[in-house]
Order: sequence, then C-alpha cells, then structure tokens
Amino acid sequence: MIMEHNVPLQPYNSFGIVARALTLIRVASEADLAALRTDAQWAGAPRFVLGGGSNIVLTGDVKPLVLKVEIKGRRLVEETERAWIVEAGAGENWHETVQWTVEQGFPGLENLALIPGTVGGAPVQNIGAYGIELQDRFDSLDAIDLDTGSAFTLDAAQCAFGYRDSVFKHTASGPNGFGLAGRALITRVRFRLPKPWKAVVGYFDLERRMEESGNFTPTSRDIFDWICAIRRAKLPDWRVLGNAGSFFKNPTVSPEQCADIIARDPKIVHYPMPDGSIKLAAGWLIDACGWKGKTVGNAGVYEKQALVLVNRGGRDNPVTGGEVMTLAKAIQTSVYERFGIRLEPEPVVV
Repeated sequence: MIMEHNVPLQPYNSFGIVARALTLIRVASEADLAALRTDAQWAGAPRFVLGGGSNIVLTGDVKPLVLKVEIKGRRLVEETERAWIVEAGAGENWHETVQWTVEQGFPGLENLALIPGTVGGAPVQNIGAYGIELQDRFDSLDAIDLDTGSAFTLDAAQCAFGYRDSVFKHTASGPNGFGLAGRALITRVRFRLPKPWKAVVGYFDLERRMEESGNFTPTSRDIFDWICAIRRAKLPDWRVLGNAGSFFKNPTVSPEQCADIIARDPKIVHYPMPDGSIKLAAGWLIDACGWKGKTVGNAGVYEKQALVLVNRGGRDNPVTGGEVMTLAKAIQTSVYERFGIRLEPEPVVV
C-alpha cells in the first residue's frame, strides 16, 4: 500500500483543475484495501474513490482520503457458443481496453472507443456512445464494501443501470432506498461480448462513413477506427484542451412537451425513445441559446460542440472548479428560461 500526502491532483483530472489530495493511497490490489482497514488512523476516515478523473469537477482540495484505483490486468474468462466473457481491472485505461478486445478478436465494445477514463468508472456512469451503452455489454463486476471490507459481485440488474446512471451514483438514503455511492470500490469488471457479432451502425456519422468508404460490411476494427476518427474531429483531446467530455445529460421530455418546443423551434434535434419519451440533444439546446464559443473566466464552451466545457487557461493558468460551475449554472439558467428544460450535469462535483 503506497500512501502519499499533499498530492497535486491536476495530472489526475481531465479538466486540468488545480487541487490537492491531503492524503492519497494508490490501490493496486484488493490487499491494499485490506491493509488500509487494519490501519486505525484511516479505518473509519471519509473516502473519495478516484479512477481516471475524466468525469469530475474539483472545486477545492479534497479532504477525504483519496483512493486512487490502479488495479490492472485483462483476460478472457470464458468463451461459450454465445459470447466471450472478458475481464479487466478497474484501473485499466478504458480506450486501451476497448482496443485490446478488438485486437484479440473479441468484438462488441468498438462503439465505445476513445471515451476517456478507466474501466472501473465505466459502470458507474453507464457510459454510452453511437448506439451502445455499457449495460448492453455488461456481465458482472467485483467490488469491495469500504465500510465492512467485504468483497461482493453484482450483475446488471443489481447495478440498476440507467441513462448515465447506476447504483454507484446514489446513496442508501436515495429514492430507491439503496445505493453504493461513497461505499463501494469497483475492482474488476467483466463484459459479455455476444456471438455472433453484429455491427451497430445506426448513427448518421457511421452511415456516412460507410457511404464514403463504400464499405457496407465493416469489421469491428473498421468501426473502431471510424469512431476514433469521428470523436477526434468533434471533441477536444483532454490532454491538449482540458475537459470532462459531455458536461450535460441529454434531457428527455414527453411527446407533448416536444411538440410544444417544435412549434417554437422546428429545428430542434430530437430522438424518439422506446418508452415513448423523446430525447433532446443538450448540445443543440445550448447552442441555440448562443453559448458555443463563449467563456466565463477560464471556463469555455467548445466551439465545435456546445455540450463540452473546456479549460481555456491551459496547464499554466488553469480553470478553477468555481469557474466551471459558474458557467454551467449560467447555461442551465439560459436553457431553462428559453425551453423550460433543466439540464443535469454528468460530472461529479467534488
């Protein structure tokens, strides 16, 4: 167990916000957590689990004990007639894990390529892109109860996946009476990659790639490469321009609400959902309110995608968490005043 004090967190959050962890422990194995429980000084201390730092906004130094998850390893657990079961350590880089599965001949995660973060953070957020959500490829995960030290395993139903949501984002006092926020640390995640594999290419950008290339039977590697190219063209590289990816969730409304908005704004981007609701493109709403390219202090709205807030100050004069949240709240107010819709942030505010 490696323990460090007064640790700069700027390298460990994709926004590049300057903050410090008063105490940080690098968790490379389950044994590190067991050792932590035997240390009387830290056994009952408040904790904050840190993965890739790609979905957080730090508004100050982190006083709780920071548990930085660095558990590694990838393997094929099982192969059946219907699926490959693949496991990865929670500290593995997500994109590199997707690339590894494609290269190993285990297709199914390619639509989720180039999403920043770690494997352990993926089920917390139920990440999704280009027609696939993590829950569509999820088998099970292992975790440690930080209160008791007990190991446990959850399947998809027990994770209570929703749109950018899971049991790991709610406390036990939440509306469902059960939650694992602040209580569980994910150690390993397993994916069920179905056989036979079928390409998911229902999004306009992918359909256009097929048209342009003349390739109407793409392999998983083709889709992986297309997704990487599409995302690089649309979204900033957080290592160059700090950001936390999509900052707001796409809101859902009733058909009646959507019809009312269309009557006022016929060009609004919207998608019918299987449950009868209508999903609206948050980026379009923000752009319609004139925010694309605007800044507040060193926090800005990316000029190519209004859904992404960025660090205009770089690493030398970085944005603060306060500036990010001031900009986010101004955008929320603007969208609500025009459309009557409350945008919900995706990142965790610390």
